[in-house]
Amino acid sequence: MDGLLPATRAVVEAAEVILGGERHHQLADNLTAERIGWPHPFDALISTIEGMQGRRVVVLATGDPLWYSIGARIGRAIDPAEIVYHPQLSAFQLAAARMGWSLADVETLTVHGRPVEQMIAFIQPDAQLLILTTGEKTPGQIARFLTERGFGQSRMSVLAAMGGKDEARFDGVANSWDHVVPAFNTLAVECIAAPDAALLPRVPGLADDLFQSDGTMTKQEVRAATLAKLMPMRAALLWDIGCGCGSVAIEWMRAARYARAVGIEPRADRRAMAAANALALGVPKLELVDGMVPQALDGLDAPDAIFIGGGLSRETFEAAWDALRPLGRMVANAVTLESEVELITLQKEHGGDLVKLSVHRAEPVGRLTGWRPLMPVTQWSLVKR
Repeated sequence: MDGLLPATRAVVEAAEVILGGERHHQLADNLTAERIGWPHPFDALISTIEGMQGRRVVVLATGDPLWYSIGARIGRAIDPAEIVYHPQLSAFQLAAARMGWSLADVETLTVHGRPVEQMIAFIQPDAQLLILTTGEKTPGQIARFLTERGFGQSRMSVLAAMGGKDEARFDGVANSWDHVVPAFNTLAVECIAAPDAALLPRVPGLADDLFQSDGTMTKQEVRAATLAKLMPMRAALLWDIGCGCGSVAIEWMRAARYARAVGIEPRADRRAMAAANALALGVPKLELVDGMVPQALDGLDAPDAIFIGGGLSRETFEAAWDALRPLGRMVANAVTLESEVELITLQKEHGGDLVKLSVHRAEPVGRLTGWRPLMPVTQWSLVKR
């Protein structure tokens, strides 16, 4: 309560009902309002709030309720005209002040109640990360991710109870991290790369050997060209039809914040590889669907982009095209003569760009070096208008 602005404190003190977690209630004691904890399941929160319409209800969150907090969820379900937000100093603002970092130059992330692996996509040389964690074990998990990728010398600081009487700080480096820290904490990471560190840029075109694969994958150079035509955007949804090991869907999700992807793949072994690749490369929320197209497309959310890397047919194209949202992007790649003929026919009917991609890689030829060609790829791309 001592950390609240005076006007906000007056609102809390005048509340008839206060909702929050156990920790929030402990930090706001000596109040006479009715106390309600987070409902179980948590999705019942909205109906709980709606059932108290007409009363003075306060929902307690940490710091800024619209920055990785409950405020956004409530605002999507309840008329914003019925809500007043009272932002206070956030954990990110306090952590940046403690570290002496400019908030404009850091990545602010949360793994609180989310898969910890999603922070992997942000491990970059010299990056500064502020991370809301999910418990006392999270810093150790992140230290392992850093060490496994050649960032073991990265400096880590756990900041707990910032602004309170029990504020604590724990400093160390990733490859020797062994602190026992409070369960509720914010983690600051300064990424330091070793000479042999894995370089995993957010720009599409990761090396092929970073993916588990049975060999039937969209290769690095073609994948980069494919993602350029798909145009990843914030929170946009991709359908990856015939996703194989998931390389295109994974790079789509890495390329833009909150980008989503559904991979449709009938082979269980390839879905397993795609799931493992998604976890290792920091996009654990990749959704995988078992099924044959076009039947497997039924019931999926309308996509912003579609990649057809396998299972190309007129029937599949028509079902996918009908589902694609306006301004949606479609890209289809073909390596067989039969699929190429289908693409040429579709391009004549619907327009778009048709290109042939040919890649040669330098490889040893005995004691010398020569060019070894990959299979040429015919690529058709278009935008739905």
